[in-house]
Amino acid sequence: MPGGIGLALQGLGRHYILNSMPHSLVFDHMFQLPLPILEKLLRPVIVYLVLVLLLRLFGKRELAQLNPFDLVVLLSLSNTVQNAIIGDDNSVSGGVIGAFSLLAINWLVVRVLFRSKKLTRALEGRAAVLIRNGQIDQRALERESLTREELLDVVHRQGFEGFHQVHRCELEPNGTFFVEAFDPSAADRRHTELLARLDSLQNEVAILRSSQAGS
Repeated sequence: MPGGIGLALQGLGRHYILNSMPHSLVFDHMFQLPLPILEKLLRPVIVYLVLVLLLRLFGKRELAQLNPFDLVVLLSLSNTVQNAIIGDDNSVSGGVIGAFSLLAINWLVVRVLFRSKKLTRALEGRAAVLIRNGQIDQRALERESLTREELLDVVHRQGFEGFHQVHRCELEPNGTFFVEAFDPSAADRRHTELLARLDSLQNEVAILRSSQAGS
């Protein structure tokens, strides 16, 4: 009984303390900004622009995530720049302002790039042609820091047995691969055959209808 009474008294004490705390103090902890609003707006913008520039300088393979090391780099970037974006601030207001700043700068950059093709090429770069007519462009591989094994893995994932089956392979600025075959794929051939059969059936139906109408 004495132990139970003591626990009950402790619970009542905590309940009393929580109820006696002014609500304004709780809201101050949640929404009070320890940093100026202008700094909260500028931090995400600066980090965003620097990351875009760095990804442009270091090539497209980080975006392609060809191996676990590239994935680790991208996952670590978020933790690396977190403090630079939010600063010494854990408030709800700071998070909302930071999120608004990131979305706003991204929207602005997308709109500017949409209106200017020259600026898009300057920031995003051009697609790198890695394979032409079944032949690997070794200089392009070196510029993009790709190995033959990594490129072969990309080709295999697209359903090709080797480079000799690839008419053209490009690494796009966004890190995706475009692979084109010499001949149409089996699925494309089946689709073409089905369309041809449908056309022949439609012609036969039209002939039958015309013959019935004439009779």
